[in-house]
Amino acid sequence: MKSNIIRAFTGLMLSVSPFSLVRAQTAYPDVSMKIDLVAWGDGISGLSLHSGAGNKTSAVSAFPFSYSKAVPYSGPSLMEIYQTAAVEAPVSRGPLPEDASIPILPDENADKAEKMAVPPLLRELRKKKPNLVALATLPVGSRRATVLLAPGPDHTFQTFTIDDDPNQLPFGRVRIHNLTPFPIVVRCKGGKALQLKPKETVVAIPENHYIFYELGYQDGEEWKILKNDMLRVADDEQAHMVVLKSDNQFFRSSDGSMGGAFQVVVLRRTKEAETAPVR
Repeated sequence: MKSNIIRAFTGLMLSVSPFSLVRAQTAYPDVSMKIDLVAWGDGISGLSLHSGAGNKTSAVSAFPFSYSKAVPYSGPSLMEIYQTAAVEAPVSRGPLPEDASIPILPDENADKAEKMAVPPLLRELRKKKPNLVALATLPVGSRRATVLLAPGPDHTFQTFTIDDDPNQLPFGRVRIHNLTPFPIVVRCKGGKALQLKPKETVVAIPENHYIFYELGYQDGEEWKILKNDMLRVADDEQAHMVVLKSDNQFFRSSDGSMGGAFQVVVLRRTKEAETAPVR
């Protein structure tokens, strides 16, 4: 009998990533949810979430590649993220470098200049709101979301939003994300290898709480094995396995070296954390 893992990967669970880039729209439906902020790089302090109608949270921090404290948010699905003027944002002072380590890109049809610039809507809002550093589009109807904050140009941050509502990612399962600029391949416990394009995801169901997987990437015309490992997921956990490319200090050893072409981060949230009230 085939395992749950193999069924999950050979079924119809492959999907385009729920990450969303901010685009100018005329209206944004209201949402009410808990938000987890995760820094793609160095930790970020002095952040606050605004609904755009004067409602804002107290100062919060985004931890590097890990969850911090969840923040309640109610307001338009276009969420404004501010940073206090007293805090120096650890981001580029000018255009982003044109290399493969740039984590998040706008529309693939955009030219290089547009990709390296502050998005038009954010740039326009910052004329009157200079402490506004990012915008994030939240999933309508969801109760929980993760917002990844990556370095952007001119002291701003790029955002990716992950829909973490249990209806989208049930507890006891893991969602594998390709956030590298290149195709990757994932194979679980001898099952069929699945190729994930950049920004694509797949949901896997553990067998006896474990997922055994091989992870590879495309190097020219060849596929190379990047990692062969296992991941434990408890029944009361939501887990994300994020494959990314970063040269951040977080991934460097004590001697400053970095191994592997890509890095892997696992984000975990327990059911208790999901249901606990946030004040």
